Amino acid sequence: MDLQIERHPFEPFLPEGARVLVLGSFPPQKKRWSIEFYYPNFINDFWRIIGLVFFGDKDWFVDKVAKKFKLQEIKEFCTDKGIALFDTATAVRRLKDNASDKFLEVVEPTDLPALLRRIPHCEAVVVTGEKAAQTLCEAFGTEAPSVGEYSEFVLDGRNMCLYRMPSTSRAYPLPIQKKADAYRRLFFDLNILF
Repeated sequence: MDLQIERHPFEPFLPEGARVLVLGSFPPQKKRWSIEFYYPNFINDFWRIIGLVFFGDKDWFVDKVAKKFKLQEIKEFCTDKGIALFDTATAVRRLKDNASDKFLEVVEPTDLPALLRRIPHCEAVVVTGEKAAQTLCEAFGTEAPSVGEYSEFVLDGRNMCLYRMPSTSRAYPLPIQKKADAYRRLFFDLNILF
């Protein structure tokens, strides 16, 4: 069976002055999107976790009636806080018809050094799952930190932190509040949350 190669559907979201780059693995299939942006699957909890961390409300970015996320509010928030978004893969093959990272074959990893050079104020890279951590660590020849921890690496003489966060997928067996606690520490460490 010849599996089709999928190219990344979004441009990197790189607000001016971005201080942190959040990287997932690759977006789910379009049929699973509620918005045309990062973490579009309505049953993924990334935007709920961000709502809990910054506003104490997991539904801050949720339009319950339309069953989608509030795209304009998300973009404004990320721009204001200096949060850039992309993924560790630019092209993949899906080995199964689902959104699981387990069944993603990375055909073309993202050129992360080139991406980071476009955001010179960035001081931390955050990966939101196992596949993203694995792909990034292969790119930089570094070991992945434990979930909720960080390690350091250097790019072009710039000291950077690599944070490995719990997956925001509901398949990852950790309550949303515990995931939010890990993300809260991350944004507090980076002086994005006070």
